[in-house]
Amino acid sequence: QVQFVESGGGLVQPGGSLRLSCAASVTTLSIYAMGWYRQAPGKQRELVAVITGGGLRNYVDSVKGRFTISRKNAKNTVYLQMNSLKPEDTAVYYCYVDLTTGRAWGQGTQVTVSS
Repeated sequence: QVQFVESGGGLVQPGGSLRLSCAASVTTLSIYAMGWYRQAPGKQRELVAVITGGGLRNYVDSVKGRFTISRKNAKNTVYLQMNSLKPEDTAVYYCYVDLTTGRAWGQGTQVTVSS
């Protein structure tokens, strides 16, 4: 079973920044991709950003130019740098990892953007 350690969520004012991190207890060779979803109250979970094993990145349109996903392969850790945060970014953010055996999810971390 994959174990995750997520950190970096919290309360921030509009225009502020947060950096999420997620470390997964898996071997690097078994990872196809890592990324982040988010789910706001009353809404469906949506893909925010993904980074493949080869370093390709993709983002949902609403965060392009504001969020940056990166990965530290040696430590199987993925980061999400979030700048210029907006109230509509408020959600629980879940990291995930796509493995040869399927997808595994982190426990989620709350991000609240409010003045």
